[in-house]
This record gives sequence, C-alpha cells and structure tokens, in this order.
Amino acid sequence: MSLYRMMFTRLTRWMTCLLVLIAPFLTQAAPRTQIELLLDHEEAKPGTTLIAAVSLRMPPKWHTYWANSGDSGGATKIKWQLPPGISAGPIQWPVPRKYVDADLVTYILENEALLLVPITIAANTSAGEVTLQAEVRWLECAEQCLPGQGEITTKLKIGPTDRASPASSDIQKAQAALPKPDPAIEVTGWWDGPGDTNDLRRFVLKFGPAADSNTIDFYGDAMADGRITGATTDAGDRTLIKTFEKSGDKWPASVSGLAVLGTAPNQRAVMVSAKLEDRAPGSTTTTSSSSTGPPAQTRGLLAILFAAFLGGLILNIMPCVLPVIALKILSFVKQSKQAPGRVKQLGVIYALGVWASFLVLAGLVIGIKQAGGAASWGMQFQNPVFLVALTSLVVLVSLNLFGLFEINLGGGAMDAAGQLTSREGPAGAFFNGVLATVLATPCTAPFLGLALGFAFASSAPVIILVFSTVALGLALPYVILSWNPAWLKILPKPGEWMEHFKQLMAFPMLATGAWIFSLAVPHFGKSGALYLGLFVVSLALAAYIFGQFGQRNLKSPMVGKFLALAVIVVAYVILLERGLGWRHPAAVQANASGIENKLGGIQWQSWSNDAVTAARKSGRPVLVDFTADWCLTCQVNKKTSIEIPSVVARIKELNILPLLGDYTLQNPAITAELARFGRAGVPLVIVFPADPSKDPIVLPEVLTPNIVLEALAKAKG
Repeated sequence: MSLYRMMFTRLTRWMTCLLVLIAPFLTQAAPRTQIELLLDHEEAKPGTTLIAAVSLRMPPKWHTYWANSGDSGGATKIKWQLPPGISAGPIQWPVPRKYVDADLVTYILENEALLLVPITIAANTSAGEVTLQAEVRWLECAEQCLPGQGEITTKLKIGPTDRASPASSDIQKAQAALPKPDPAIEVTGWWDGPGDTNDLRRFVLKFGPAADSNTIDFYGDAMADGRITGATTDAGDRTLIKTFEKSGDKWPASVSGLAVLGTAPNQRAVMVSAKLEDRAPGSTTTTSSSSTGPPAQTRGLLAILFAAFLGGLILNIMPCVLPVIALKILSFVKQSKQAPGRVKQLGVIYALGVWASFLVLAGLVIGIKQAGGAASWGMQFQNPVFLVALTSLVVLVSLNLFGLFEINLGGGAMDAAGQLTSREGPAGAFFNGVLATVLATPCTAPFLGLALGFAFASSAPVIILVFSTVALGLALPYVILSWNPAWLKILPKPGEWMEHFKQLMAFPMLATGAWIFSLAVPHFGKSGALYLGLFVVSLALAAYIFGQFGQRNLKSPMVGKFLALAVIVVAYVILLERGLGWRHPAAVQANASGIENKLGGIQWQSWSNDAVTAARKSGRPVLVDFTADWCLTCQVNKKTSIEIPSVVARIKELNILPLLGDYTLQNPAITAELARFGRAGVPLVIVFPADPSKDPIVLPEVLTPNIVLEALAKAKG
C-alpha cells in the first residue's frame, strides 16, 4: 500500500468516526437502513436469558459493517436503556462478506442482518410488562457513506412461563449460522519482526492440517488496543500474514477472529484464537531470564551482524563485482609508489563510498516500508529507469578504460561523467566504492540472504546497522591493504603493462554493460532493444568526439565538446524520450507462458501458492526456484546445481513438480513469500515434501548438486 493510500485509509477512518459522533447533531435525510428490535420470547421467567435481535434491513447495493469494519467504515453501535434487573451482553455478529475496493478491504453486512444480543433477567425481577429500548448508530454505504441513527423498542412480559415469540424461528436460524469454535482446527501465531514507526506490525498465523481448504482467510475481531487490517497475504501451506495497527501502548499477546475456509456458497467460518509469540515456532532462540550470556535478542542480532559481515566479504569475489575488483588491483599498483599517508586516505575514502551507498539503500528500504510497501534486495534492478541509467554509466566507464576519452576537470556533462569514472584521486576512490555497491546488489552471497531477510523485517535502526555491517565487509579488504603498504610490495612494479591491463579490464566492464542492457530491454517491449541500442551507440559516438576533438585537438576543443553534447541531447530526445519513453515504460508482465523452454531440461511451471498446495495434497513433492534474470548467483546455481542431468533425472524419477518464481520484474506475491522464509531477495530455492504436515526444506543461497539431490530425496520420503 502506497504512502498516499495509507494516509487516505486513515483519513477515511477518522472521518467515519467523526461522522458517527456528530450524527445526532446533523440534519439528514431518512436513513436507507430499516431497524427493528426482535425477541425470541414473548414471555420469560425471572432468571432466564433470552436473545434479542437488532434487525438491519438494507436496500440493494447498500451495506453496513461488521464488528471489525476493516480498512474503512465503522461498526454498528447499540446503546441499551433497560429496566432494573435486566442486562444486555455483547453483540454476537453474523459472518460478514469480504469486500475489496481498490486497495481497501472491508467486512460488510448486506440485505438483512440480525445482530444477536443475550438479554439476562435477574432472578429477583418482579413480574409484569417491561419496555426494552436501545439507541442504534450505524454507517450505511453504497457509492456514498452516510451515518444512520434510530431508536428501537419492544415489550416483554415477565411471568411464570416461557413463551416463544413469532420471531423465535428466525432468531434460532441466525443463532445456528453463527460461527463456532472447532477443536480440530489448530492455529499457532507469531510476530513477523518488530513494529515500524507507523505502529504497524505483521503477524503470521499457521493453521493445522484440519484446516483442509484451498482457500483460507482470517477476519480479525475488533480490539480495544488497535485493529487487525483487512488485507491478507496467503503465504501458502495454510499460512497467512496479517497486519496489526496499534492504537494503545502495547502489542497484543493474542488475536482472535474468524478462520474462513473455502469460497461461497460452500464457505465455512470457524472461531479461532492464537497467542502471538515473539519468534516463529520451532526456533531454538530462548528468552529465558535464567540463561547465561547476553539476552536472546542480543545474541540473535550479533549472529545476524556476523552473517552480514561475512556476506559483505564474500561479495568481493562474486561475479557482479569482479570488474571493479580488477580495477582496484590496478589502482593499488599505482598507489604502491605513493606516500603511505596518501594510500591510507584513498582506502578510507573508498570505504566511505561503499558505506554511503549502503546508507542510501537502507534509506530506500526504510522509506518503502514506512509507506506500507514491500522492499527486497536488488529491487532497483526491477526499475527500468535505473537500468537505462546504469547501462549508460557502465558503457562510459568501459569507453574510458579503452582510452576513447581521458579524464580531466571541466564543467561539461561529459567531463562530469569522466570524473566519476576516474581511477585516481579522492573522487575516483569514492566513486569506486559507489560502483562496487551498485554492481553488488544483484548478487546474494552466502550468509547475506539471512542477514538481509532479518533486516528487511526489522526497525529502521536495525536496517541501518545491518546494511552498514555489509558495507564494512565489502570495503574492509581494501582498507587493510591500503593501511599495510608493505603488503603492496608483492604487486608488480608500475610500467607500460598497466595501460594494457587497463584496456583489458574494459572488456569485463563492457560485458557487465551488455548484461545490464539485457535486463533493461524487456521493460520496453519489442522496440526496446533497437532504441536503447542506438542510444548506447550514440553515447559511444559522443565519447569518441569528445576525446578526439574536445581533448586531443587543442586548437578548437570547445567545438568537439559542443558536438559531443549535441549528440547526447539529440539522442536522448529522439531515442530515449520519444522512441523508448524510458521514464514511463508500459507495464510489462513476466513471461510465464515461456517458462518451460526458458531453462531447458526441467519442465518448469509458473509458481503460485495454490499450485504448491494442490501438488502436496495429491502426494507430490514440489521444487520451487525463486530467481531473476539480474541475479547472477541464481544463474550460477541454475547452471551448476539445478539444470544438470542428475537433478533433471531425479525430478522425473520422484515425480516432483518444478515451479519457477520469476522475480525479474516486480511481483508482490514473491516478495511476500521471500519475507515469509526470512529472505530479502533471490535466490531462494525451496523443496516442499509430499507430506503437507512436514516443514519445507530451505536450501542455502549458493548450491551444489549434492545439496539439491539430498533435499529432493528427503522430500519424497
């Protein structure tokens, strides 16, 4: 949900409450909803509990709201005026209908709804006729919402016998239709991370095998210290993710509501409740106060930070970052002849570039979370604007390495781009750190997925701390080398070979540009490759003109610079703005129909939670691969450990259903699934055993054939 949608939702609820409060003071038209007070007894003995029914009859297309109205609306209120000795209990609500309008989810009552209320007559109540009276306030909505208010009364005779009323049959039917507990349906719950700055906190409900339905939903009861929002994320395997919005000082220890199984007309609602633990069931973390050492949360955070640090270290050798690694080696060779203080300074500035970039990423994640959205590692590679800009930047870096243009100080656009690609001086050191971070984000190293999954579900300070720790791991090797000049002596002496090495390193950088180009093209349809390719060629032409005539031809350098700038401007307007429409690309969906041929030997099908559930019910294991074209770790796993003959044969032998979750483009369902398994990004490979009662097997980020084969064998057993 966007920030504006969240603000609109809250404003709607506030305005609803305001309308209900000021309703008695407004002059309004007659309400559409007709109200009546019914009793199941005409005469009742002292000491009896009878049932009163407040009937709400709504015209077609109009509705009122359930006890928890959801993301907007407001529940009906009943204020009783009863004689001495007679008291009213809480409302017994019928099962509502879930109503979805845009991003708002509400729970509504339509046609005629009976709100049942137990009425208790004290044993010492005197015989005679009494009047039962109540004031009812409600909100009725169709295309517009209006507050309603009315008085209802009825007579009751208190005497020596119990005598049913004409409305008794209807009230008994309404009682029979009320949701009831089912001891066979078990549900466990836990908080999915801490609350955020908007007092929102997600929780998870896991239903037992008795909740045997393809569709499960949870309608949370009304609560005094906040509300359970309407939206439900079905995480599959009888697991739901909900959100609680706090209005009090504490998070609730438990939740209750309706488990709604199946779909109309065979829908069944069951009353359920669950305690909310601070950790997922089965976790080995303990919160015992008698345990020695630091608290469990502290120990858990320290373990996460250690994993983040290791993940950052390993990122240095991942294929995403290798082009920058080679360039850093070249810079160390150059620095080996400089003063030690200068080398140390550049090492620290490089680390600051890495850290600043990770802080920007952390801020982006925090902003998305506060706006109610879902953030994931590598999400910027789903943004076409980012991909076009990065393609252009990496190509410029490559051309600079080839020597097509040189680095010098100046005020032009090409000068600024050239300065960024400089490999010497503080600015170059800082930008090297930025570029290393940008290229590292599509990779998920071992240990990094666990740490980022924890961070993405945590508060803002924890996100910043974890991201800073990853930055430390990524930058530390260079800082150590720069602060130990003696270690640089093992490097070869500077010479002519350095220029050749620099040009050689342009090829892996250019290959990186080609890879990013391939990620950008699918966002722009069939013409994307042509327009973006022509723009890259124009960019190369501008770089050539700038270097050849703006730098090397000293007689009229301004002419060369002007021509280079003109080429870029014309290419930008014609190719990017008009041809590609790069800032506003048309919505492009991930290609699900071509999945079977996309990866060759394994006959993949498109992933969905329903497909996983259906396969396991039929006794079939499931292999799920959440992947993305921009995730190099995913591609390495595919080539070395998934799309190999032994795994293909085992999948066919064990009749395992292979499902592919393509995360190349934005997919909220996959984002929620990644969060459910504690991951912030792909790769995520899961093997679901055939037995639905057994927990899924989550594989590590970096795979080997044996890891995959062992997991497949366990899934069938």
